[in-house]
Amino acid sequence: MKVLFLVQKTQRVLLGRFYESICRHLGNCEIHWLTSDEQADLKTFCHKVGAESYDRVILFIRFKKEIKQVRFIQTLPGLIILEHDAYQNYIRGKYMGRFSRYYKKLPWVRVISSGYGITEKLKKEGVDAHFVSKGYDQFLLKNHHSERDIELGFIGSTSNSAYGQRRELLETLTEHENLFVTRTNSGKEYCDALNRIKIFVGADVGFGEYMIKNFEAMACGCLLLAWNQGGKENAALGFVDMQNVVLFNDVGELREKLAGLRENPQLIGEIAEAGQELIEKRYSWDSLGEEAAKRVKQPLRRKVVKEYFGIKRYSSSND
Repeated sequence: MKVLFLVQKTQRVLLGRFYESICRHLGNCEIHWLTSDEQADLKTFCHKVGAESYDRVILFIRFKKEIKQVRFIQTLPGLIILEHDAYQNYIRGKYMGRFSRYYKKLPWVRVISSGYGITEKLKKEGVDAHFVSKGYDQFLLKNHHSERDIELGFIGSTSNSAYGQRRELLETLTEHENLFVTRTNSGKEYCDALNRIKIFVGADVGFGEYMIKNFEAMACGCLLLAWNQGGKENAALGFVDMQNVVLFNDVGELREKLAGLRENPQLIGEIAEAGQELIEKRYSWDSLGEEAAKRVKQPLRRKVVKEYFGIKRYSSSND
């Protein structure tokens, strides 16, 4: 199987190990890192590399650029879309419902989604959706077993419009607790900052899935104190409240559990250790790349092109 893999050249989250793992497990896989301009003009780039000669084309580019090029994307063979942001389809914001409308125009496409609950919702809408979780870079992010001088912390963005509820939660929590909030550069600086934090606040309010930073914090030895994304999501990931994570449904519950943890420092260490063990076992980019490659190799829905009065109409049927 010959695979063309198109990804973003510039992004804040470091996913290179994930891409490398996918390609390694696929074998004959050619990866290209696209600039912003190349993402905006897929037709020109794909013609240059001969995309029509590949058995699979995997897209992992900016969604806002994808949806402007539907007519051309419909022509790509063996289309697979990797998607880490489809949760925005189900929350208030500029992309609410737009993922669903986009996938309806590509009824044969396979979508590999990073949220279990999001994947199930897409399946109910008729999308050929498959779940492969977010994860962490096993070479870059590690527990240094150094002194943790920040009890409660969060690292990440709050400025994006999709993060409104995250920002509100962190601001409310800051009124009551000594919460350290910052942003860092990716790489060593980020890893060093995580290794200073004892308890990391996962503030993904209403997302329906856990963002990458939760996995990264656990891998670096933080206890994850996270907004509860629901029983099915937790079961799919192996998250167990008060065993390998601590989950909350509002700020009141967060503070109540935090007070209990402060009274039992040994429990903090035990939960953090169990969380790190889970993440290292199941959520390295190396392991997840293998899972994603399996989904890429599986038979796809067959693309059927029908013409009505000279106008092409696309539909699909299963292999």
